[in-house]
Amino acid sequence: MNELTLREAADKLATKEISSVELTQACLDQIAKHNPTINAFVTVDAEKALAAAQAADARIAAGNGAPLTGIPIAHKDIFNTTDMRTTCSSRMLENFIPPFDATITTHLRQAGAVILGKTNLDEFAMGSSTETSYFGASRNPWDTQRTPGGSSGGSSAAIAANMAICATGTDTGGSIRQPASLTNLTGLKPTYGRCSRYGIIAFASSLDQAGPMTRTAEDAAMLLNVMVSYDPKDSTSIQSPAPDFTQALTGDVKGLKIGIAAEYFGDGLNDEVRAAIETAQQQYQAMGAELVPISLPNSGYAIPTYYIISPAECSSNLARYDGVKFGYRCEEPKDIRDLYFRSRSEGFGDEVKRRIMLGTYVLSSGYYDAYYRKAQQARRLIADEFKAAFEKVDLILTPTSPTTAFKFGEKDDPVQMYLSDIYTINVNLAGLPGISVPCGFDSKGLPIGMQLIGRPLDEETLLRSADAYQRQTDWHKRRVHLG
Repeated sequence: MNELTLREAADKLATKEISSVELTQACLDQIAKHNPTINAFVTVDAEKALAAAQAADARIAAGNGAPLTGIPIAHKDIFNTTDMRTTCSSRMLENFIPPFDATITTHLRQAGAVILGKTNLDEFAMGSSTETSYFGASRNPWDTQRTPGGSSGGSSAAIAANMAICATGTDTGGSIRQPASLTNLTGLKPTYGRCSRYGIIAFASSLDQAGPMTRTAEDAAMLLNVMVSYDPKDSTSIQSPAPDFTQALTGDVKGLKIGIAAEYFGDGLNDEVRAAIETAQQQYQAMGAELVPISLPNSGYAIPTYYIISPAECSSNLARYDGVKFGYRCEEPKDIRDLYFRSRSEGFGDEVKRRIMLGTYVLSSGYYDAYYRKAQQARRLIADEFKAAFEKVDLILTPTSPTTAFKFGEKDDPVQMYLSDIYTINVNLAGLPGISVPCGFDSKGLPIGMQLIGRPLDEETLLRSADAYQRQTDWHKRRVHLG
């Protein structure tokens, strides 16, 4: 039962073939059995989840159900929840219970979704493997010696291990798409500003974006319908009509122009990943789409640009954690300086401190123009290049990750870890929507994902193309059976 897609579960709930209590209990049983190994959840509240499931069953019985009513969902532990701690997988917020819900949390509660708990992530979403989490790394259900990706690795592991039907994630440089690729899921990063960031604990404010993590493109459309809204409490929220994204799923991609950029298929791309992406390209051709060669030469500047802008913003956002107002406070400080210094030193992990120091440096007097201003100029060039490309094509197809899931400790050099997001970071810098879709397995039995990138606010074409591909292939139907 807990292996159902969101659509399948919603249909069975609507016809009362199953109840939300039964579905929720199946997920909770799976969590109890396998979370000690997978470590997908930081917090689980079975009592509140079952109470919410009972309320959902009553709502369905009264004829007031919505598509998400009674669906067990996992929240990345970066969304504020008033009835459950929000840790960001950091010692700094280990016991923090927010005084308000994130806007997306509110939307999902109103839709009747059942919140199972909060999922693990890299500390403050800084990482690509969940290895920087204060609560220990999550494990990939396809091979528990390997990472499920990051930073939304707990959410991806929870779905892949059949602990939840779907999950929320956030994507600052690929944190939804890369873990989706490594665990055989569909992960959508919407256009910047599509989903409210209010109540999501900030990492890099000009890059962070919430999105759905699901088993299929249809499920992503259903979840996105609830997540998208204009929010006056978020100054970056876009005032644009939100369509019913499920209506875009026609299965037809005839005549669609798909851009293929040579820069995304150079050195560093695993041969088996390359072969799977090329096979997916041929599948789209067979479905009637046209492949169009394009060039995105400024993509090579994405990693250095990102690792100037995002640390700069993180150093500003994380300045609020000083041990005074809330969060971790050191014991018996000698004076106010000692309080600040030791609270931040003891409360943050190494990767967070590395990025705070890097961000403080690039914003400091004498270096702002040399680094931060230059990075913003490079960001504009990257965005303009995508804009020009989309005058020729409807979307762009790339690999999501240069490799399949890697082993823990394999990328102990921070730069090597940063390169795992080399194909996804451009999308955040340009504010575009992107989706990762399963498209194969390597010789070790590990999932491979492809990325589709779309025009701003054109999630409908992305979802239509992803759904059409999944109607013709069955990679997304493969499940892990943990026993």
